Amino acid sequence: MAELSAVVRDLDDELRTSEVPDYDVALNGLQLANSGNVSRVAAAVDYSANTVAGAIRERANLLIVHHGMFWRTQSLVGPAYERLRAAIAGDLAVYGSHIPLDMHPTFGNNALLAKELRLECSGTFGRYKGVEIGVMGSADVSTLELLDRIRSFSSRYNTTAVSTPFIDSHKTRRWAIITGAGANTDSLGEARERGVDTLIVGEGAHHTAVEAMELGLVVVYAGHYATETLGVCALADHVSKRFGLSWVFVDVPTGL
Repeated sequence: MAELSAVVRDLDDELRTSEVPDYDVALNGLQLANSGNVSRVAAAVDYSANTVAGAIRERANLLIVHHGMFWRTQSLVGPAYERLRAAIAGDLAVYGSHIPLDMHPTFGNNALLAKELRLECSGTFGRYKGVEIGVMGSADVSTLELLDRIRSFSSRYNTTAVSTPFIDSHKTRRWAIITGAGANTDSLGEARERGVDTLIVGEGAHHTAVEAMELGLVVVYAGHYATETLGVCALADHVSKRFGLSWVFVDVPTGL
């Protein structure tokens, strides 16, 4: 058993929650308190009715999520009320970490995905409000082989990774990763500026594929959900080891 306040302090310090910029509505950190103690931790990508139910079913009283409770101004009615009611009734605290978790060098989605794909990071990538969210590095690997690695990873979360067209002999020599919604005009422009030939993201709009082909850039869309499973699990494992608690991953794939 650990005090919720001690766990929150540890997470806030580790993630630099108060320092890292994010969307104004993200509200990183403790988003919902419980009665004050934590005995079991659940990790999930999203705060949703299913993940709240799963955490309670697993007898967890702290849910760590990447996509938290707040993303827009919203009345607490309908599904929003039901999710909150269930969490409070289950004495379930909710801790959310978005960009602070994305960019963490140890527990971050980007660093961990690179490790999962057997890619060695040599720097950061993906400028946002004065920080760089993603990672980048050099390689000498067939892009077909890299795509196979990505597809193998994504399939574990009911996601099919797809890429923009490339010839079979294409080599990945300089890559970058931005998990989640990482493909946009800014990231494509930065990739070209920094000599990246293969950009790995979670998802992106159709126009990003068109732009990428015009820029001579291969973009692999590995799945928003899949690419953001790693960080919350690493964070829950950190809490488990730091405070002697058990933890569980509540897997609710979206297929995207």
